[in-house]
This record gives sequence, C-alpha cells and structure tokens, in this order.
Amino acid sequence: MMAPTPTPGIEAVESAPVAAAEARAVAPAQVSAIELMTQSRLLTVGSDALLVEVAARLSGAEISVVVVCDAAGMAIGTITETLLVRRLGLGQADFFITRAGDVMTPDITSCRPDDMLSVVLAMMHERGLIHVLVVDAGNRPVGVLNARDGLRALLAAGNQEEELLRNYVMGVGYQ
Repeated sequence: MMAPTPTPGIEAVESAPVAAAEARAVAPAQVSAIELMTQSRLLTVGSDALLVEVAARLSGAEISVVVVCDAAGMAIGTITETLLVRRLGLGQADFFITRAGDVMTPDITSCRPDDMLSVVLAMMHERGLIHVLVVDAGNRPVGVLNARDGLRALLAAGNQEEELLRNYVMGVGYQ
C-alpha cells in the first residue's frame, strides 16, 4: 500500500485532538514510573547563586535546565542553557556578578508524580516543551521530566504489552 501524497500548500500538522487520542492509546504509566530518571535530571541552585555556578552545574549534566529555588526549597524559576547563552551573548549578564534570580524565567510548568505520563507528554508536545518540573504535594521539586525519557518509557511499556499479547496468542506460558 502506498503512502498518501501530501497536498501542496497543506502542512502535515498534528492537531490537538489527534495528539490527545494518541496519548490515550499508549500504555498507561504514571510519571513516577521513571522516578529515578527524573530525580537524576534535577539540578537546583539558590536564587543567589552566581551564573558561573549555574554554568558549572549545566556543564557537568546531561540536561539543559537548572531549577532556581528559594531558601525554603520551593522552585521559583528556571535557567536553560539557551537563556544563559542568550543573556551572556547580549551582554545582559556577567558570569561573576549576576545572580540566578536576576536572569531566571519565573514561569514554571510542572506535573506531579501521579500524573499520567502520556497526558504530560501530550501537554509538553502541545506547548513545545522539552522539560517539565516534577513537584511533590508541597510544590517542592523532586525531578525533571525530559520528553525523550518519557517517550522512551512509553515505548518500552508499549513493547512489553505487545510481547505479553503475543505470548498469550501463541500460548507461551499457558501450557
């Protein structure tokens, strides 16, 4: 069967209803299913940390976002590698005197460990996000969900369900 040819002038853009339907169709899993991964992605600094400290944290990590926290440990903003480079490149910050609280983005998108992974990933896709902060019941950061990690987890869960179904159909383990 041949794939349909795209109509000229019409882009193949996934609509929100299609993305939501796909999210519901994948294996159910909560964000907590990849808790160890989200915990390993969490980097935090205090709002008074210098940008040189933020850059040092980012340079040694496999993630491109640092969560800025207040003295009580509550997340108050984020600094991404892109934001850091942009501010430094435009001369709007100095590594050795600028504080994290002065350049952070105060808008934080978060989820809870008991949220459905597929729903969070659909929201991330819709908003064009790569990272989402995972917070506990007290709104303290407990991890960072990276879209790639979430997609891998859903793929693995889907593959496991497919294998169980195949084994059931073939009678493997039911003799």
